[in-house]
Amino acid sequence: MNLDYQVLGLKVGLEIHQQLDTREKLFCSCPTVLRDDPPHYRIIRRLRPTQSELGEVDEAAMFEFKKGRYFIYECYEDTTCLVEMDEEPPHNLNPEAVEIALQIALMLNMTPVDEIHVMRKVVIDGSNTTGFQRTARIAMGGWVDDEEGRVGIQTLCLEEDAARKIKEEGLAVYYRLDRLGIPLVEIATAPDIHSPEQAQRVALRIGQILRATRKVKRGIGTIRQDLNISISGGARIEIKGVQELELISKVVEYEVLRQLNLLAIRDELRKRGVQEVPREIYEVTEVFKNTKSKVIRRALEAGGGVYAVMLPKFAGLVGKEIQPGRRLGTELSDYARVAAGVGGIFHTDELPAYGITQEEVDALRKAVGASPDDCVVFIAAEAEKARKALEAVVSRARYALEGVPKESRAANPDGTTRYMRPMPGAARMYPETDVPSIVVSKTYLEELRSKLPELPEQKVKRFIESYGLTEDLAKLMINSAYVDLFEKLATKPGVPPVLVASTFEYTLKSLKREGVDVSKLADRHFEELFEMIARGRVAKEAIPDILTWLASHPEASTEDAVKALGIVTLSLEELRVHVKSLVESNAELVLSNPGRAHKVLMGEVMKKYRGKVDGKQASQIVLEEINRYREAKSSE
Repeated sequence: MNLDYQVLGLKVGLEIHQQLDTREKLFCSCPTVLRDDPPHYRIIRRLRPTQSELGEVDEAAMFEFKKGRYFIYECYEDTTCLVEMDEEPPHNLNPEAVEIALQIALMLNMTPVDEIHVMRKVVIDGSNTTGFQRTARIAMGGWVDDEEGRVGIQTLCLEEDAARKIKEEGLAVYYRLDRLGIPLVEIATAPDIHSPEQAQRVALRIGQILRATRKVKRGIGTIRQDLNISISGGARIEIKGVQELELISKVVEYEVLRQLNLLAIRDELRKRGVQEVPREIYEVTEVFKNTKSKVIRRALEAGGGVYAVMLPKFAGLVGKEIQPGRRLGTELSDYARVAAGVGGIFHTDELPAYGITQEEVDALRKAVGASPDDCVVFIAAEAEKARKALEAVVSRARYALEGVPKESRAANPDGTTRYMRPMPGAARMYPETDVPSIVVSKTYLEELRSKLPELPEQKVKRFIESYGLTEDLAKLMINSAYVDLFEKLATKPGVPPVLVASTFEYTLKSLKREGVDVSKLADRHFEELFEMIARGRVAKEAIPDILTWLASHPEASTEDAVKALGIVTLSLEELRVHVKSLVESNAELVLSNPGRAHKVLMGEVMKKYRGKVDGKQASQIVLEEINRYREAKSSE
């Protein structure tokens, strides 16, 4: 899209949540490990909203409560405890987590607070057994520099991660308590970001600083980016759960598009003179008593009915695309799903279709008194569920008259978003009285400042100077999950650092594109592989084949891979004998065109001995034998 984001008044703020790699959780001594084995036991809870100190109830909390859900928590006897179950008061703040959070704050040019106090943030979606999340502000007022200008860092908080959602069964939501309580930092930028590309760059920069500490967890689910996005005339939208860095610019781009289209719909509704959306719900089951629609028939056979609302002068707008593959009707459907758990909605902008005939559409319009300019939305479900869903549809349709509703949305894998809940308010915070505060002394801060890790740009410079990497490869390496292993291997005698870095950043990515599951490879595989290369046991050309084999046999050793593949390094003497034979077999080409002969003979050598000889050494021997043969013939 060619949009002028400056003219649109785009403002973006990031909230980056990063798990810390501590030995213990934030408020207890349980380890920070995730489990895949069956839980040892389960507990069941229901959560209810409470008033804040101001006597107010948070709108988002009340929204979750009205869903009527209950929560089943899966526990382990050896890695979860009574603190996670809210059966025991929290312990003191984990000092290791506090230290890491303060280090990160200093690296972000922030000013730490004098005294750390823990607060409670109301959360009753079941992700915490207490009905709130514990969070502590660590620092304020920092910045990171970007090519489009300095971006402020407003706050850095230390908080406990949420429980891990496992599944949903009707009104029951299953959570596992292994993740609950793992320390994480929440870093919130100012809304100083003004383009999709800048949002992605700033997130990358903050991520680089986090990884530079070597004290954050790595892998899917350990870091999450939330975005706050607005444009002039629109609204601030909170988009949660962007897992992949590469998706950030797309999410911003699509949200701007969504808001522009919603504003265009608002303007069109005003032009059409729409001032109100009636709340009346009609039962129209009779219209569909003989329908051939499978969805409607299933609902009727289950004892449900068909219920409808009329959106005056909305015709053509409910079917209008607002994001790729998503329409205003999709947003109405999202509200219905979240509020009542229905599968979806039908609307007349998309009919006849889905087994619904034009005759049924005409009868439906007549039943609710709709004109051709109106849009009718209807749902086939049990009566109470259908009415609850349609009330949500009307609520969202009324927002269309205003433009863009303030709300929290979830990111989809393609960069589009879906409705989650209303935007939380300030009424959700209140003090935690069970955890004592921590005084942050100037002496302690100076001690931390004196041992801060390298910043990313410092590490890039060192990788170039110390290991001979190119600038591009050095920049890739500092963002790599293998950066620590690279430094360990690059200092070993006989192991070329450039080869190690290229393996991690080029070879592995190439293998992944070919379908090789490189996640199965362990550090020991690489350590064994480069040890064999250093001793001359295998050639660097064999690396892709060995890694491919090991990815399919992760329990095996690199020695096993070499044996299975039949990769035994050819001695230089054996190689020279073979090259001499090739030279003699191609004597005419060697004498008439030595340059061409070198290429041809190298192709033959590598075809037969790839992975068993070093390409550079093979090239040198081929060149030597060509020259020796030519000299011998010229002296005859």
